[in-house]
Amino acid sequence: MLFNSAGFAVFFIFVFFLYWFVLNKSLKWQNIFLAVCSYFFYGCWDWRFMFLLAFSTFLDYVSGLKIAEASGTSKKKFWLILSVGLNLGFLGFFKYYNFFIESFAELLSSAGFTPHMTTLNIILPVGISFYTFHGLSYVFDIYFGKIKPTRNWIDYSLFVSFFPLLVAGPIERATHLLPQVEKPRVFHYSKAVDGLRQILWGLFKKVVVADNCAELANMIFNNHEQYSGSTLALGAMLFAIQIYGDFSGYSDIALGSARLLGFELLQNFRFPYFSRDIAEFWRRWHISLSSWFRDYLYFPLGGSRGGMAKTVRNTFIIFLVSGFWHGANWTFLAWGGLNALFIMPSILFKTNRKNLDTVAEGRILPSIRESFQLILTFCLASLAWVFFRAESITDAFLYIKEIFSASLFQKPDVISGKVILIVVVFMVIEWLGRENKYALEKLTLTWKRSISWTFYYLIILAILCLSGSEQQFIYFQF
Repeated sequence: MLFNSAGFAVFFIFVFFLYWFVLNKSLKWQNIFLAVCSYFFYGCWDWRFMFLLAFSTFLDYVSGLKIAEASGTSKKKFWLILSVGLNLGFLGFFKYYNFFIESFAELLSSAGFTPHMTTLNIILPVGISFYTFHGLSYVFDIYFGKIKPTRNWIDYSLFVSFFPLLVAGPIERATHLLPQVEKPRVFHYSKAVDGLRQILWGLFKKVVVADNCAELANMIFNNHEQYSGSTLALGAMLFAIQIYGDFSGYSDIALGSARLLGFELLQNFRFPYFSRDIAEFWRRWHISLSSWFRDYLYFPLGGSRGGMAKTVRNTFIIFLVSGFWHGANWTFLAWGGLNALFIMPSILFKTNRKNLDTVAEGRILPSIRESFQLILTFCLASLAWVFFRAESITDAFLYIKEIFSASLFQKPDVISGKVILIVVVFMVIEWLGRENKYALEKLTLTWKRSISWTFYYLIILAILCLSGSEQQFIYFQF
């Protein structure tokens, strides 16, 4: 059930009206209803994996209680290791089994052996990386004494399975979402309107921006050996816009849908392509995942304490693990490693915390220096995305090799005035709204009512008339 489908619209309208107009007097029944609807939503993908979701939820729920009740450190560690081990075991089996088997077979073949390895036709459960991390953060926070476990099974189940965030995030924390589950929610008209506005912008990002960019990007990447360096550079930039529109569009729809139901989810994007260096980019891209690795991996490893050597080591570890989290392919590890290299200058010269404000804050245009920084950061991010998008390491290197050939200065072989216009309009609107949580949050509030409504109708018209060929959300595969 895709967020941009008629089926989801019908489903959400049904949930919204029963939730607010029939069950509004009972928090217990509201939570039960949302939990059931969330499992139904998940079961629409493949009902068999509902049991895996339920088992993971039960495991972390019990582990949390046992950790809190344990009298000694050894017992607490036992339940922590059990939860982490089983969760990562399931994630590793479904997501990485064939990757490790094939990689080991290739290693043996290179050493002169003839291995007979068996791979499995494994279906990757949608959202397993996301709900696994939801549960692990809950168990970690209990173990380190940040929160106390909930004894309400329904409340905890809803925290893990809440349908707006279930299949592609944001990766929520129990410290943030669980208190919202446990207390009564009140309908606020202004928040509901804000939620609809964010959903509208998310749909525009997905079906107009991302799906149109995808048509050109897919054609270029799938036939990269036929095109000039300038065309491949264009393809890399189009994919950069595609994945941003696709994933941040999903996040906008998720946050807007949750707000309509009285919940505030974590912000997952803060205009990452308006970053002045790679360190700022990673503070603004997929924020819930970056902060998860920071809190539960980087800091436990020592973070930036203990000297520059350990800081560099820990930085490479979290970027490589982040890359591997995205998928079972060497290309994702290369993508993570390349981003670690890109961020190294700011780590070594201790400038990684330099750009904490919004670029050109309070100004219409950036300075010349800021413009150069924005362009350079976008180009570096686009270059790294080539590894993320490529089918193999070899394809990625061939793609980049051609970009930096003499044909980079030729006129692109493939170009679309429609797509370029869409991207330009999109980036202008994003730039105008960059100081807010999402582009449309406050952009039209000072406009005349007739002008703002005309603007909204134009966006709706664009969604209906300018949508590209339907593409599955990219992050559903992770």
